[in-house]
Amino acid sequence: MRDLMAPRYRRSLVHLAWMCLFSSVPHGGAKVLERTFEEWMRYRDECLRRMASEPYPAGLFCNRTFDMYACWPDGSPGTAVNVSCPFYLPWFEKVKHGLVSRKCGVDGQWVTVNGSQPWRDYSQCEEEMESTMEEEGARRLMVSFKVLYTVGYSLSLLTLVSALLVLTIFRKLHCTRNYIHANLFASFGLRATSVMVKDALLERRWGMEVVQVADWQALLSHEAALGCRAAQVLMQYCILANHYWFLVEAVYLYKLLIGAVFSEKNYYRLYLYLGWGTPVVFVVPWMAAKYLKENAECWALNENMAYWWIIRIPILLASLINLLIFMRILKVILAKLRANQKGYADYKLRLAKATLTLIPLFGIHEVVFIFATDEQTTGILRYVKVFFTLFLNSFQGFLVAVLYCFANKEVKSEMKKKWQLWKLYHPALCCTQ
Repeated sequence: MRDLMAPRYRRSLVHLAWMCLFSSVPHGGAKVLERTFEEWMRYRDECLRRMASEPYPAGLFCNRTFDMYACWPDGSPGTAVNVSCPFYLPWFEKVKHGLVSRKCGVDGQWVTVNGSQPWRDYSQCEEEMESTMEEEGARRLMVSFKVLYTVGYSLSLLTLVSALLVLTIFRKLHCTRNYIHANLFASFGLRATSVMVKDALLERRWGMEVVQVADWQALLSHEAALGCRAAQVLMQYCILANHYWFLVEAVYLYKLLIGAVFSEKNYYRLYLYLGWGTPVVFVVPWMAAKYLKENAECWALNENMAYWWIIRIPILLASLINLLIFMRILKVILAKLRANQKGYADYKLRLAKATLTLIPLFGIHEVVFIFATDEQTTGILRYVKVFFTLFLNSFQGFLVAVLYCFANKEVKSEMKKKWQLWKLYHPALCCTQ
């Protein structure tokens, strides 16, 4: 089965799987592979039926055969046998008038290479070099994107875990505000973990060695896809949870600035329901729709965009509400700064600082591409969108953890106190001057 797919086509499977993950390709490589395999099976069955039904010639000849690439009739010794390019090739429409050839030796045996591999000339059945170069360029770009967001998510995960430990260990930091921050950090961490787990499963699946027909059947079976489907569901849940903890942060800060009198203890439970419970309301229907209507591969393809909007609409809704709250909070901050300003430069600087620190906390950058959906963006614009989306999403956890934990004055003060106490109780381990 080594010749079922050209080596270049097999190497591109992982890259195509990543493109499905980015949701930047409307029809992913997994679906192309599945259809190609189905067409190959049909081609093989037709070939075997034809070989069984046709009579054998008299005398010396090369036996009819199916060499996993093309169907060959009986060949006369010392001649070249030509057949049409097989119709299962994904690019068959471009090469349907081409021919693939094999040589029948004078001894009535097909000519081989290295004594085992069949020799054939399928140069007329290969995809055009221009398309190949475009595909190679896209593959390199996707590899660069993968390196970018893997570094971003890894750095974010390390920073987020450290921030969670700080907020958990230091008891004086236990308050509703920091509890909300901790849940936001946890949603970022789970999102990063789910993305990396899904990447690992895709790499393992599409990077496996495939030689026999049974290997392809196993690769494309629903059982083999269960792991990456579970990772896909977890990733969608974590993305939704991430956005709704953005919303919780916005609502909480808005209530603090407006000066509403409420019981933090009672509202915190509602915040938990909003942040962790709301995503379930949308992920479950999406999962049911994918299982019943689009139960193919890792559920990363969106052939019917209506099912994708089950996930997309709540994200856009949360982003829009966050934008409205963000504008309202800036208005309140602007009014307070004007009332207490000491100088024009200081006033503008503090407003800019407040604005920049709120943007990652509320996920306001999501609004930039809110109307630039995958089906509306093509060409360079799509790659630009994918780059900024991956860059911002992967490094956002790191930025939020630094701004709202390690750069926080209260946290730094508490860490400094703990460090001083530790040095006091362990003088032998500290350097004396």
